[in-house]
Amino acid sequence: MASLLIIPIIVVAVIGLTGYFVYRFVIFDFMCKRAVNQNLQKYNIKKTPSQIIQEYYKIQGKEISQKEVKMIEKQYRQNEPEQFLVMYDSIRDLKHQED
Repeated sequence: MASLLIIPIIVVAVIGLTGYFVYRFVIFDFMCKRAVNQNLQKYNIKKTPSQIIQEYYKIQGKEISQKEVKMIEKQYRQNEPEQFLVMYDSIRDLKHQED
């Protein structure tokens, strides 16, 4: 009798957890990436987020690896998407000062 209740509960829990993890690690990241790219297109910025990060850190005098760029991009993309615009503005302002 107990197995009639426990097995469906376990099946539903596994399906629920699987759905949550798929959303959290695949769908949520995809939606964030799409939103950032649309935002960059809206402001007619031709650079990718990773290019913006690389240029920004290069101007700051810091060399970062491709792995670090990907980690920073994911963190900004999911938590602080406006940082890409801030970094782009900083890069653009520094280039105008040099000219």
